[in-house]
Amino acid sequence: MPPTSFDGDIAIIGAGPAGTTAAALLARAGRDVHVFDRATFPRDKCCGDGLTTLALRELEALGFDPSTVASWQRVDDVVIRSPRGTERRYALPEGEGYHAAVATRVDLDNALLEMARTDGAIIHEGMQLTEMTTDEDAADLVFGNEPFRAQHVIAADGMWSPVRKFLGLSVDGYRGEWHAFRQYYENVSPRAASELIVWFEKDLLPGYAWSFPLEGNRANIGFGIQRGSKHYRVGDMKTLWPDLLGRPHVREALGPDARPEGPHKAWPIPARVGRVPLTGPRTMFVGDAAAVTDPMTGEGIGQAILTGRLAAEALLTNSEPCAHYRGDVRRELVADDRMARILIPLLANPTIAGAALKATGATAWTRRNFARWMFEDYPRAMITTPRRWHRGMFTGPGAYRDAAR
Repeated sequence: MPPTSFDGDIAIIGAGPAGTTAAALLARAGRDVHVFDRATFPRDKCCGDGLTTLALRELEALGFDPSTVASWQRVDDVVIRSPRGTERRYALPEGEGYHAAVATRVDLDNALLEMARTDGAIIHEGMQLTEMTTDEDAADLVFGNEPFRAQHVIAADGMWSPVRKFLGLSVDGYRGEWHAFRQYYENVSPRAASELIVWFEKDLLPGYAWSFPLEGNRANIGFGIQRGSKHYRVGDMKTLWPDLLGRPHVREALGPDARPEGPHKAWPIPARVGRVPLTGPRTMFVGDAAAVTDPMTGEGIGQAILTGRLAAEALLTNSEPCAHYRGDVRRELVADDRMARILIPLLANPTIAGAALKATGATAWTRRNFARWMFEDYPRAMITTPRRWHRGMFTGPGAYRDAAR
């Protein structure tokens, strides 16, 4: 194929939130965008299904309509149980839009894919990348026996990114900073069907367990732990799961009639922004492929959508998109990552974690603002990055203000 001949302007590998965000923005700008994913949609994705304020603001800016997601559920407050067993309710601001929500990934990812398709992106489902090389003019990709030549590649292909492997940029032995365990439950109690609950268990710190409400008297139940913690090994996690479900406060929250819906699943979570390459030859890595998850909570949907947007903007506005993208991601995420890593060792101590939760629960104001910080309404390192103060305490509203009224 001649160097000046292309099958598409931009190839996006992976149709999760990062890839479809980039696809929608690029297609709207008139670029010839092709999205490839090995799965056929709708498909499930292991996740806690929670959406932080960061994710919601990015979705709103994208023009995404939450009414297209059947399982979408707004969250108005969060119940937190401290390592000492004290429960407190942390209310999010009322009448100021969404600050948190829950939606299953099977629904959310499919809705984002259909939005990108409607915007003009060409979607290729059931296409596994089997080979990739680059030269001065283009990237040559192979999907089975199907070749594809593009000027640019956005790798949204997850933590085990095949694109990274083909470019020789894999990090040997890397297994992620977090490991999470999830199972859907049906016929849960009215409390579990309506409240977002976080349990800071002593033996999970600095990790936590959760119950996230879903439609139809269902809930997403799970826990996340960090590498090096007491129960990190996968075998230990399998033993921990029934033990956790049998704890009185968890059993009470789920209710006596709760039943598991399908098998439990585990997955690793990468959180190493700025310490793995964000770009390669003619390639930008986004979402989990860029390891941009919050190292303190394991949340990654907001960061995925953000990096998808930044990759699209870099391609649309810069003659050197890879360099521009690297700078933008570092400005947006590295300071928060560093602050989180300072806090993580402190929160691993049950006494310190309990004291911190007690202090944040002292008044309605501290509870509200801690909840906003927890759900990424405030940047983790807001105090040390004045340029981002406009994203924090000086702008109160959440996302989708009109829809929330």
